[in-house]
This record gives sequence, structure tokens and C-alpha cells, in this order.
Amino acid sequence: MLGFVRTALGVPSAPANQLLIGLSLFLTFFIMAPVWQDIQTNALDPYMAEQINSDEAMDRAVEPIRTFMLRQTRPGEVDFFLDLAGMGRTEVNDLPMRVVLPAFVVSELRTAFQMGFLIFIPFLVIDFLVASTLMSMGMMMMPPTMVALPLKLLLFVLVDGWQLVVRSLVQSFAS
Repeated sequence: MLGFVRTALGVPSAPANQLLIGLSLFLTFFIMAPVWQDIQTNALDPYMAEQINSDEAMDRAVEPIRTFMLRQTRPGEVDFFLDLAGMGRTEVNDLPMRVVLPAFVVSELRTAFQMGFLIFIPFLVIDFLVASTLMSMGMMMMPPTMVALPLKLLLFVLVDGWQLVVRSLVQSFAS
């Protein structure tokens, strides 16, 4: 979704890929912190204390991840991958990770595209207004992006765009 913000603004190389990847990683660490803590407490610590074997530790570690992914996944996506796997109706606790993981990824892609679309709309309106204004003034040789870019950046700064984008991303994962 962060790539959509960059494209909607009309600056395909700013912010740099490294910055977007870093922001994505930090947001992932922030959002996943409760899940990692649960894994640490219920799987890793008992395994390191030799209270459980590696198979049980793996089962305990996978459960919080599965729960997190299923909370974010649309039921239709899970049903789709269950059908592809030839499994039919399955209880939530019995869903294999080979179904949960792709369903989660496709569901998150869908959400990202929906959020990206909503981000594009105001910037597209600015592009249309600038282009039609320049055409009506007879300024056909003036590139609309040259005028629209500062207006789009101004709008993004005035509405505190990065804070809105990050807040929307984090809140989309709220339980």
C-alpha cells in the first residue's frame, strides 16, 4: 500500500524503496509484537527450559500466528483455498497452514488494493482539475504534472498524509 501512496503522489522514486521497506518492517514489528510475545512465553521459553520437545514447541508457536492470520483473513478467501486443496468444510482449529497462509496473503493484497484505490482518488481529482484548467487556459504545452505535483504534495502535507496512512495500516490490524 505504501507503493500506492508514492505512485498516487506522482513521485515514483520518493520516498526511496529502502525507506518504504524500513517503514514496513518497523510497522510489522509493532503490529506483530503481541504475537511474538505469545510465542516467546508459550513456545520458546518452555522449549529452552527443556519442558517441551521441539514438535510441541512448533505447534505452540504456530497457533498464535494462525490465530492472527485468521483474524485478518476474509472467510471467502479461506473457503477458496480449502476448495483448491480439496478439503471441503473444516473447523477453524483444524485448518492447515498451507490454506491459512495463502488465504491471508490474498486477503491482505485485496485490502491493500482497496486502500490504495481510496488514496488515489483525491490525487486523481487534482490531476483532472489541473489538466482541465491548463487546457481551458490554452496552455497545452505545459505538462499537467509540473503543476499538479506541488498541489498534491501540499495536500498530502496539510492532511498529515504519512500519519493518516500509518494509522490506517495499523488500525486495519486491530483486533
